[in-house]
This record gives sequence, C-alpha cells and structure tokens, in this order.
Amino acid sequence: MLIPSIDLQGGAVVQLVQGEQLAIRDDDVFRWVRRFERFPKVQVIDLDAATGAGDNLALVRQIAGALSCRVGGGIRTVDRAQDVLAAGARQVIAGSSLFRNGRPDLDFAKRLADAVGADRVIAAVDSRGGHVVIHGWKTSLPITPIEAVHALEPYCGEFLYTHVDTEGLMGGTDRDAILAVRRATARRVTAAGGITTQAEIDDLDTLGVDAVVGMALYTGTLKIPEVR
Repeated sequence: MLIPSIDLQGGAVVQLVQGEQLAIRDDDVFRWVRRFERFPKVQVIDLDAATGAGDNLALVRQIAGALSCRVGGGIRTVDRAQDVLAAGARQVIAGSSLFRNGRPDLDFAKRLADAVGADRVIAAVDSRGGHVVIHGWKTSLPITPIEAVHALEPYCGEFLYTHVDTEGLMGGTDRDAILAVRRATARRVTAAGGITTQAEIDDLDTLGVDAVVGMALYTGTLKIPEVR
C-alpha cells in the first residue's frame, strides 16, 4: 500500500534530502490534504516538533480531522499522543521518545501503550549506517534496528522503518534492510526512505510491507494514483 507523507515545517509542506537540505516547500498545505484525502492512510510528520524547533500542532490537529492519518513528530508524552488522537488521528508515531541512554525506553513505551492502546502506537525505528538514529536523525545509538524492534514489539501495533541512508535521494530504497525488519517482527511494518517507483511499492506489498512516499510524489516522478 502506498502511504503519502505530509511533512510539516514552519507551517508549510516540505521535502528534505537526508532530513537536512530543503528540496521542496509549499505553503498551501491543504492543497496536498485535498490531493491525499482519498487514501486510506496518510502519514503526517511535524518536523519542527521532532527537532524541538517549535511545532505545527494547530495544523496537525486540522489535518488529523480531515484525513485518515497517522501522526508523528514530537510525540514525547502521553498527553501529546492523546491530544493528537483526540483530534482524529488513527495512530501516533513515537520515535526518539522510545529511546533513552542509548537503549529502548521500555518504561515509556509501556506507559504510552497502556494509555492509548498498543494498536494505536507505531514505533519509529530509523536507521543510518546500520544503527538506530534519533533526534531528527542526528544522534546515532549503539543498537541495530533489529535489536530495537525485538525490544519494542510488545508495546506497539506497527513499526515504521526509515532507511535514512536513502531518504530523499530518489534512488530507491534498501530492500534487504527492510526485509530484515519484516522478518524480525510479527507486527505490521511500514517502510520509508528513497522509495521512488510503483515497482518498488508493489514489491514491498508482496512482502507485506506498506510504503511511505514523499519526494517521488511531490516531484511528480510518481504520479498520484487513483484510489478506489
């Protein structure tokens, strides 16, 4: 399944290369909300909240009320997760908050799962150079994605695996890395990071993996398909 991504920064929709270099900015956020409204799932990420540079919470709440979406970025507390879900989000994506002192923070993971339901928690495991990265992909941890997945599996209903090495580069993703995560868990897996073609999306679908796509949609390289 193709899951379009709406990444928010400074009140606009953006696409970044490797999470740093701005490639696309569109201040008309709701133009993209309308374009994606027929999709059964849309991913919304508050990049400012993820990096601690403010937030786009008012926009997130509006989008969550308009789309069938999962929301991430700045989900550091149970209260924030409950706020976003109350606005209409189907699930929350927790990333950096699930790690502390270089390891999975199982106490917070359990509190979050207990408060909102594990099925409504997506654990984001982002990888660069074979290691989990947090804090907007700037801090590398001494654990692998597979180790993180094994530890967090009891506290989530799904994993979001982002292969940061290929993120935004429009050159395809790393199928083997995604497949390793798929094999490591019984939970649903969504993959992101460089997914560019319909063939890749179809291939991941045969593996039981959903595909989050941003840059390829915003540049028109991948046409927005008709959704039945």
